Amino acid sequence: MGRLAARTTKLVRRTVRLTSVHAYTIGAVLALALVVIVDLFVLRTKVVKTAQFWIAALIVSFFQIFVDGWLTKLSSPIVQYSPHHLSGIRIFFSSPVEDFIYGLALLLLTVSIWKRLGSDDGAT
Repeated sequence: MGRLAARTTKLVRRTVRLTSVHAYTIGAVLALALVVIVDLFVLRTKVVKTAQFWIAALIVSFFQIFVDGWLTKLSSPIVQYSPHHLSGIRIFFSSPVEDFIYGLALLLLTVSIWKRLGSDDGAT
């Protein structure tokens, strides 16, 4: 009976860890995927396929590098994330890669809605 209880406890702990592991990563990837679907099939703006969007994304990411790096620097972070919810991939000034994925999703959604609500004459 003791071995069965120990195995059950171990299985429950492993299941709990698996359900909370990388929650921020999964959320970021799902957000980006959902926004791409909204851009291509719901709003039908196809912003993600334009060079202008990718140039804007590079500009936004350039500034995000410094702000996010300052907020999340490992030496004395202002914003702290649970390591269990991140992929562990950090770029530039130790910024979680998930922050950049969310930023890209936010930019794409904003530009797609902006374009959709814009004039019907095709101007961007």
